[in-house]
Amino acid sequence: MSLDVSLTVNYVECKTDDPTIFIREGGRVVQISREEWNKRFPEREPVMVRTDPHEVFSANITHNLNKMAAEAGIYKHLWRPEEIGITKARELIEPLRAGLELLRNNPRRFKKFNPPNRWGNYDGLVEFVSEYLAACERWPDADVSVSR
Repeated sequence: MSLDVSLTVNYVECKTDDPTIFIREGGRVVQISREEWNKRFPEREPVMVRTDPHEVFSANITHNLNKMAAEAGIYKHLWRPEEIGITKARELIEPLRAGLELLRNNPRRFKKFNPPNRWGNYDGLVEFVSEYLAACERWPDADVSVSR
């Protein structure tokens, strides 16, 4: 199981003609370019999709990291924003910034929550939160959506 988050807007700021390639890496789905795909998998063709023109950000992370997120005080902000009244990206900026700072300043505290099955880890959560925060800062008026 995984958490999927996305930000959508009523306007388009991104190129929609470029194909998007997603791969599973480190317990999450990440987007890579065609050039990166060709470097990693030179003899294979990817399955490509075109993204929704209104979706400006999407990310995915394993549920195995929910206890780590809770310890950082951002579980509900990531997994259940609707339960705390969050609908817009701007409402996530300060909580994610504080949670990310806590994560980065205390790696030993959080690494003990790395799942025993190694599906996801501290570094993956830090990267996920960092990317999500950057997207929220870039598109503060975007609508927040999660799928669990």
